[in-house]
Amino acid sequence: MDQITARVPHAMVEALDAAASTLRRSRADVVREALERYLEEFDDLAVAVERLRDPGDPVLDWDEVRSDLLRLR
Repeated sequence: MDQITARVPHAMVEALDAAASTLRRSRADVVREALERYLEEFDDLAVAVERLRDPGDPVLDWDEVRSDLLRLR
C-alpha cells in the first residue's frame, strides 16, 4: 500500500478521531473507507455526466413521460 499525507483542519481531525473511536477502528481505516466511498460516488457521477453529454441519447419530455406512466395505471 502507498502512504499519503494531507493537511486538514483541526476540527476535521477531531471528528475523524471521534468517528474512529466510535467505530473502534484506526484513523487510517476510516480515511480509507471514506476515500473509497467518495471515489465510487465520483465514478458514478462521471458516468452520469458522460451519459448526459451523449448526443445520441434521446432527450425525453417530462410531460410526455409522465402522461405515459399515468396511462399505465
